[in-house]
Amino acid sequence: MMEKKPREGNATIELEDNTHLPLEGLKVLDIATMMAAPWAATYLADFGAEVIKIEHPEFGDHSRRFGRSKNGIPLFWKTIGRNKETVTLKLSVPEGQEIFKELIKECDILIENFRPGTLEKWNIGWDVLTKINPRLIMLRTTGFGQDGPYAKRGGFGTIAEAMSGFAASTGLPDGAPTLPSLPLADGVCSIFGALSVLTAVYERDILGSSKGQFIDICLYEPLMRLMEFQILEYDQLGLVAHRKGNRSDSAAPRNSYLTRDGKWVALSASAQPIAENVFRAIGKEELITDPRFKDNKSRLENVVELDSIVGSWIAEHDMDDVISTFNKSGAIIGPMYDMSQIFQDPHFAFRQSLVKVKDKDFGDVTMPNIVSRFSRTPGKIKHSGRGLGEDNETVYQKYLGFSKEKLAELKSKGVI
Repeated sequence: MMEKKPREGNATIELEDNTHLPLEGLKVLDIATMMAAPWAATYLADFGAEVIKIEHPEFGDHSRRFGRSKNGIPLFWKTIGRNKETVTLKLSVPEGQEIFKELIKECDILIENFRPGTLEKWNIGWDVLTKINPRLIMLRTTGFGQDGPYAKRGGFGTIAEAMSGFAASTGLPDGAPTLPSLPLADGVCSIFGALSVLTAVYERDILGSSKGQFIDICLYEPLMRLMEFQILEYDQLGLVAHRKGNRSDSAAPRNSYLTRDGKWVALSASAQPIAENVFRAIGKEELITDPRFKDNKSRLENVVELDSIVGSWIAEHDMDDVISTFNKSGAIIGPMYDMSQIFQDPHFAFRQSLVKVKDKDFGDVTMPNIVSRFSRTPGKIKHSGRGLGEDNETVYQKYLGFSKEKLAELKSKGVI
């Protein structure tokens, strides 16, 4: 189990072997590329599922080349590829397809994100695989789903963030719709994907159907699920959400504010007692009964004036003083960190929100810790992302009994 004691910075963790991981025994084939679908597989691997990552022998997963590199070695792969065994296999050729079908016999879950019809073209679609392994659960991740007018379109998270309504409601009132600077749609989809897989496992194994099924998930629908406020408001009130910067349609004060020492803080007062605590924190308790600010409706109607009052007080104080004063009063406020500040935060260090994992290329590499924390059967980071095909010999010998000579032959033909 991971240590719980406070640490200096983000010390390299030495993980003891857990006697039991909650997803031990689940065998997963991850043939997906880039983010949403492979991330879902990573979450399963974090909690003990045995994930075999299958990649094209020549190109590998595109995420191996995503983002910045150090010494020519991509960084992102180290975390999205963690805890996975990596093998190569060319699925577009008959011999590769036959090997794949043999692996399917041994697995519980298949995770893929090819365009609809691609696996069917290769004779390894759902109709074929479910006959080989009736217990198979198949997570199919695409831009727009397996059917519908847009099904054949390519899709990336950027398009999902745009078409879900997220971008149109994000940004400054007089500015353009704003896309997130991180792969938000992929991240949300990956979490829903992992949840969906485990729901199907529960139905198969605990409710006892003993039958697999395929799961159709697309990039825009999980993010749209988070837009439920705006969806309901348009449906029932005809309201189209407009960009409000860091303000909110539902609570005030809620914004970002600049402190005297040039740092930013984020404040949210989504409940009446919290708003009253904000007024106490800035020494303006009389605002609690002021008709302009006495309840949330009034505060939203007078939000510009309210922001000026709160922002002026914050601008006269340094960030540490602002945070301390507000926290003592019971108001909810926090610093708006950049990445260097995240690495320095003592609470994050105490909880090991970031951990350093041993890595053969970099010595160690810092990555997000496992979410969430289980009291009895926590997850485990066994290793960072491995090299392309690094586990070919181990996996193919273990599952299919291939000899070294057989593996050499397949490699020479470009199958693995």
